[in-house]
Amino acid sequence: MSGSWPVRCYIGLGGNLGDPRARLEEALRQLAHLPLTRLEAVSPFYRNPPLGPADQPDYVNAVARLETRLSAVRLLCLLQAVEERAGRQRSGERWGPRTLDLDLLLYEDRVMRGELLTIPHPGVAVRAFVLRPLYDLDPALVLPDGRAVAALLGELGDGELVEVRRDQYPRRGLRGDES
Repeated sequence: MSGSWPVRCYIGLGGNLGDPRARLEEALRQLAHLPLTRLEAVSPFYRNPPLGPADQPDYVNAVARLETRLSAVRLLCLLQAVEERAGRQRSGERWGPRTLDLDLLLYEDRVMRGELLTIPHPGVAVRAFVLRPLYDLDPALVLPDGRAVAALLGELGDGELVEVRRDQYPRRGLRGDES
């Protein structure tokens, strides 16, 4: 269930129903209290048009960097529980509106292809709303396949991302205090 030493992982956060900023803030509070896990840093929040059907509100997205001793599958289960507490309903509609979406983007340099989980997340290298926050957290980050996040972002660009204010959770210093 859990490993003997911590691994660094990156979680994508997004949502577009209700008050997405408030939901992301609450999700971050819950991530900070996951067992065997420490919330290390949070990217800026970005607003962007929806991926998929255009007849839905814009999304607010961010990325959190965690250090955890949980296995990737156990972490995924806990992320899904956070989504459910936020009112997430899995309708089966791809890229449809949602209260909260939490994706396990990267889990150290590991590659996994399973029925429950694929790591790196399949959209990491092609979505500005994932690449930009990853770059904000770690400009030198390299994906397990050897591609640099900075280079991928340089090729893709920021698209229609607009940085939005967050109420809490500074970028650094998240060891239980908000300094």
